[in-house]
Amino acid sequence: MTSLGLRLRGALAALQLPGRSHAAKRHVAVVPSRELTALSGCSPQDALHRLRCSPNGLSLEDAEARLAAVGPNVVARNGHPGILRELIGRSKNPLNALLLTLALVSYLLGDLRAAIVISVIVILATATAFVQEHRSNNAAAKLRAMVKTTASVRRRDPMRAEAENGFAEIPIEQIVPGDIVSISAGDMIPADIRLLSTKDLFVNQSALTGEAMPVEKFADVAKQAVDDPFDLANICFMGANVVSGYATGVVVHTGARTYFGQLADSIAGARELTSFDKGVNRFIWLMIHFMLVLAPAVFLINGLTKGDWLQALLFAVAVAVGLTPEMLPMIVTVNLAKGGIAMARKRVIVKRLNAIQNFGAMERAN
Repeated sequence: MTSLGLRLRGALAALQLPGRSHAAKRHVAVVPSRELTALSGCSPQDALHRLRCSPNGLSLEDAEARLAAVGPNVVARNGHPGILRELIGRSKNPLNALLLTLALVSYLLGDLRAAIVISVIVILATATAFVQEHRSNNAAAKLRAMVKTTASVRRRDPMRAEAENGFAEIPIEQIVPGDIVSISAGDMIPADIRLLSTKDLFVNQSALTGEAMPVEKFADVAKQAVDDPFDLANICFMGANVVSGYATGVVVHTGARTYFGQLADSIAGARELTSFDKGVNRFIWLMIHFMLVLAPAVFLINGLTKGDWLQALLFAVAVAVGLTPEMLPMIVTVNLAKGGIAMARKRVIVKRLNAIQNFGAMERAN
């Protein structure tokens, strides 16, 4: 959640829009559902009726049925793509495409040795990066599995003798719409909820709205229409956290249907190129442009002056191969992998090798 929260803050900051109040609120093109707005205008009893639940919470059977229907309460994250997709992702870059094209041309022209050497270089560079990143991804997945987040939920379960005031701690992934939850100082809001009762409740929504100061929340019915759902005093959104006070509420949306989940889904899948990626790509395209100019020029000049078009073609291919830095993928990958291994000795997991250059380019703030 920490890395995802940082990315959410960065995305929100980049899409800042002018707000209506002195605290500039930051929003993206994700709109909270009308159901939240409608429930804010209902009394707590009517809200529970519309969500088909009771103040005593859901039964275990009802909770399991709803969990099967809506899915677990998790937001989007960069999932594990699988070995084949990882290999394809590592091999997709302009330099590899150029080298494999030259290897194919060399093979068709009968230069089997050059084709094998170029292909082996590409395979070794891709395999080295894949092994390093695959191991890092597995280690990060194991670390995530060790972190368990729970929430206080009221369930009608006679076997839970340890429950306090009807509430018991359950994994946050098992929360479903209609659950009755309790929140207190230091808790994270586990889902989009409609408050049922509050006592001096102050919530920090800065991760969602950009407001630095906490806002006070109440369970009273919203009597006035508002343009911004974040101004609804009886609605708490997933991703916010409780600064002080105590409250109970009923879960309205979970997982991807929450505002936080929609926001995370809109940015989690898109990985921005690092400055290192951009620099390497610029160099590669520069070499490709040189090759597209020089190779045809050499082919035409040799063919017109000597009349042997086959030899002119072979010489043009040799020029193209000579202009191409065949060892660049291997050199870059080995050096980045070496940096990843060195950081692993310091108990730092590097999921993307190309990010190492960004770490090295950081400057200490004064």
